[in-house]
Amino acid sequence: MNIGYKMYEALGISREVYEYGETVAGNLAERFAGIDATAEYNQLKVLRGMQDHQVSEACLLGTTGYGYNDLGRDTLEQVYASVFHTEDALVRPQITCGTHALALALMSNLRPGDEILSPVGKPYDTLEEVIGIRPSRGSLAEYGVTYAQVDLLPDGGFDYENIRRAINGRTRLVTIQRSKGYQTRPTLSVARIGELIAFVKEIRPDVICMVDNCYGEFVEIQEPSDVGADMVVGSLIKNPGGGLAPIGGYIAGRRECVENAAYRLTSPGLGKEVGASLGALKDFYQGFFLAPTVTAGALKGAIFAANIYEGLGYDVVPDGRESRHDIIQAVTFGTPEGVVAFCQGIQAAAPVDSHVNPEPWDMPGYDAQVIMAAGAFVSGSSIELSADGPIKPPYAVYFQGGLTWEHAKFGILRSLQSLVDKGLLGAEDVVRASEKSKKSLS
Repeated sequence: MNIGYKMYEALGISREVYEYGETVAGNLAERFAGIDATAEYNQLKVLRGMQDHQVSEACLLGTTGYGYNDLGRDTLEQVYASVFHTEDALVRPQITCGTHALALALMSNLRPGDEILSPVGKPYDTLEEVIGIRPSRGSLAEYGVTYAQVDLLPDGGFDYENIRRAINGRTRLVTIQRSKGYQTRPTLSVARIGELIAFVKEIRPDVICMVDNCYGEFVEIQEPSDVGADMVVGSLIKNPGGGLAPIGGYIAGRRECVENAAYRLTSPGLGKEVGASLGALKDFYQGFFLAPTVTAGALKGAIFAANIYEGLGYDVVPDGRESRHDIIQAVTFGTPEGVVAFCQGIQAAAPVDSHVNPEPWDMPGYDAQVIMAAGAFVSGSSIELSADGPIKPPYAVYFQGGLTWEHAKFGILRSLQSLVDKGLLGAEDVVRASEKSKKSLS
């Protein structure tokens, strides 16, 4: 223990913060064992997908130019379809981010006169411009696609009565965001997503149910595609990339939906046949192979963060005891200074650009200044240790990632140290929280 503290001390962590962290981590041993069991199951699921589709050394080489007959690309998409239990998948470096993947899935499967319904409240900020909730050039609204929304009930439940009313003859696609985005609502479990999809399909079996799966992959042993989703969509610089994918996104689902997305990504008549993999395939494969255990480390970090900050009296979502369905942890500070101090602590814990001090800025796609901390090997990778939040009430920060549990743990302790160093929290507050945590451990 003393050897451990010497290293933490060398990295700027006070004894009070360190001892509080050790106590909280000790309380979580049983919880962490459950996460390891899920990771083991998902690791074997990915391994089986790779073996069943005979991934070979030739699959790792990639192509240039048009990318015709790209064995590795096509096999990788078969592996994704196998793991997600879908008919097909589109996994490409040409998909630049999660928002792009979602926009691609929407724009390829909707036509003028169709309507999108979000039965879980407003979508993530960057999708507002894709849909046209906030006017933007090239939005779906400009192409005659309309949007309807049903908010969650105050207790986080689905408003089934108003969802039924909202589904009409023009409803073509229901979009379900699994994670909370910049909100403090509960993340949706796979089971709850399945219940919602079943309700929608009972009313309109032909409606496409799309799930924004960002931050949720491999947190549970099932994915939304196992409970009726027609499409699951995500980013490779989040969970499924395992920290190695340098770019990319995926859409897995019904063959017709995936083919529509492929024709939109490339060109009518070309679809999945083109699109060179450009040397990224080894990282795509290896990242996907590592994703279950990397996700487990990030999930442990999120639970650790919830317990650390809840013990200090901050509002956290989810709380320290709730079941987990994504890797994001929201902490509400109530002041912009708290959000900034937290993010600056996360940045100081990074392996890359730890000397940089993040500040809020006018980031494209958002309606308020946003601060982002991510000293990552892959720029913007949020499966790596990262935190961000809009500078607007309730002044909540959203923490995620950590390629290892050990790094996620240090990042949270460094964020707490930042609050103490800036005078936003007293060392005596940390000591009191530590004593309280010790009592619960005994």
